[in-house]
Amino acid sequence: MIKAAVLGATGYAGIELTRILSAHPDVELEILGSQSFDGQPISEVYGNFAHVLDLTCEKLDLSRVAMCDVAFTALPHGASKDVIPSLIEKGLKVIDLSGDFRYDDIEVYEKWYNQKHSSPELLAESVYGMPELYREKIKTARLIGNPGCYTTCSILGAYPLLASGIGSSDNVIVDAKSGVTGAGRGLGLAYHFCECTENTKAYKVAAHRHTSEIEQELSKAAGREVMISFTPHLIPQKRGILATIYINLKKKSTTEELVEIYKEFYKDEYFVRVKDAGKLPETKHVAGSNFVDIGMVADTRLNRAVIVSAIDNIYKGAAGQAVQNMNLMFGLDEKTGIANAGFYL
Repeated sequence: MIKAAVLGATGYAGIELTRILSAHPDVELEILGSQSFDGQPISEVYGNFAHVLDLTCEKLDLSRVAMCDVAFTALPHGASKDVIPSLIEKGLKVIDLSGDFRYDDIEVYEKWYNQKHSSPELLAESVYGMPELYREKIKTARLIGNPGCYTTCSILGAYPLLASGIGSSDNVIVDAKSGVTGAGRGLGLAYHFCECTENTKAYKVAAHRHTSEIEQELSKAAGREVMISFTPHLIPQKRGILATIYINLKKKSTTEELVEIYKEFYKDEYFVRVKDAGKLPETKHVAGSNFVDIGMVADTRLNRAVIVSAIDNIYKGAAGQAVQNMNLMFGLDEKTGIANAGFYL
């Protein structure tokens, strides 16, 4: 059995990770780290764990965590990079759900996160945890930078068309909408029920941190530097991201031809479901699952592809993808524990 610690277990991503791991056939949960709920049983913090998981939350104790095989760090941006070096030093494999170890270029991280990175050598070693693109590197890694939620949805939606050479890397537009869990469990006026319900709003326009992460990966797809226009929106639902991506085409193509490019690119990917022509994703089809659904339309009037991508932001966009990475790192079938269908209702 893989002995696992979840640090930051009582946030939304951390508790979803705890829920998945509690039913994983090859994992034994040893530690649920939480500063805020130290000493409280997880079943009292989250009542859905009654009769399922009896662990008590505890503050970070590196000597305790050292007995584990893997640590998931679901900590705030900036906090992970101060904890992870000690975990690596103690021989653990680490999957970090913050933004601290996702970047190839330390200067890009420091610019977008407005802070110095304290472990540049580990940043250089870390592997970007998107199995559809970096599966073989993930298998041998000891540190994974688990991708962000908007980034997972946007990168997987745009990557095949840019990699094919048919999509132009100029003027890529990503218009994305996220459920409120994407903001985390922390309190803030903007996320109160009366502020969110019956309301949709754009935020951090042209300034969201995930812009840089998306650009990093799409630049690799295109083989040249890509800059995107990224606009995130908050919508009144709990889970889900829907990204609508606009990419100009270098040659006239039909919807059927675009679908074929995507189906060929993702033909061996269990968790990527490419829709047939005439069908588009919906967030309720992926909520509670590790799937990403992708559909597209060729706008022949403008010679542009409109790609629609949908994920569950705290499953495939965080916890589920982290478990997918863990499975690869420990030589398991990557679908283990996360092959379930979505909630739908």
